[in-house]
Amino acid sequence: MREQNRKGKAMLEGRSLVTGGAGFIGSHLTERLLKEGCKVTVLDNFSNGKTENIQHLLHEPSLVLVEEDLKRPRRLRQIVRSCNTIFHLAANPEVRLGEVDPKIHFEENVLATFNLLEAVRRSGTPKTIVFTSTSTVYGEAEQIPTPEDYGPLLPISTYGASKLACEAMITSYAYTFNHRALILRLANIVGPRSNHGVIADFVKKVKANRKKLEILGDGTQVKSYMHVADCIEAMIHLTKTFQKDTRTVDVFNVGSDDSVAVACIAKIVAEEMDASSIEYEFTGGVDGGRGWRGDVKTMQLSIEKLLQTAWRPRYSSKQAVKLAARALVKQQLDMASTCSS
Repeated sequence: MREQNRKGKAMLEGRSLVTGGAGFIGSHLTERLLKEGCKVTVLDNFSNGKTENIQHLLHEPSLVLVEEDLKRPRRLRQIVRSCNTIFHLAANPEVRLGEVDPKIHFEENVLATFNLLEAVRRSGTPKTIVFTSTSTVYGEAEQIPTPEDYGPLLPISTYGASKLACEAMITSYAYTFNHRALILRLANIVGPRSNHGVIADFVKKVKANRKKLEILGDGTQVKSYMHVADCIEAMIHLTKTFQKDTRTVDVFNVGSDDSVAVACIAKIVAEEMDASSIEYEFTGGVDGGRGWRGDVKTMQLSIEKLLQTAWRPRYSSKQAVKLAARALVKQQLDMASTCSS
């Protein structure tokens, strides 16, 4: 495989598949791959992804959009056969759903990944799989910041468990069936087009009630946040680096090198929405101040391994939150303007 040069050669040979390519992170990745000169097939069942996320890309001759459900695939084997590199982002990202219906995480994450891997196995040609995992696979890590070799991995949410199961399956298929796999354990990724997570929740709540903002938990939950622009840059950089390596499987943490508390995020959102005088109402949470059962209260990834590849994020956690809040507020205003016109 080869990187794009000044004459316009694509970063990746052949065609790349992006599962979940109409979702939040997937749409940004698809956009970047096309800018790199890559041929891209986007596969999405549109349960979380939205056509409007990639509407501006549909005119691109190098893009193929396929509506396909990985839980019940129909054309998956043919799609996979034509692709060299597979960016597997398709998943249900709502951690809190595990409290209500754990089956969703099993089907949308584990079953979907198994079906994809079976299509890879049956394709008959070696593939490179880039998988977006999550910091929640570490559970309540005793070592903060948490490095990639931390263990044992004991996730406390069904979402984290499902992602760890996917990591194990991808690793085993890579070693057994002569493929390669790059596993990326992401921090909380934020930015334009995001429709879930604490920032999006706060924006919706402030819009509905500018006098009082409910904050799940005790407000002291502290986690790493990374802007989606940094996330995509890291994914592209690490994929290029992995192409030059000979390892069958490699794992990287992808995040910022600091963290920010939920109470601070609430203040940033309120400021961006000109609601600085709003009253904050903390629910107190469960299990020592968590927002919900399965919510990891303190998370900060060690990104030393990432930094050793000569790459670092541009934005801190607080800067990422501020930029994301600003983008989501603008998104809300644009939607309101469209509806009123």
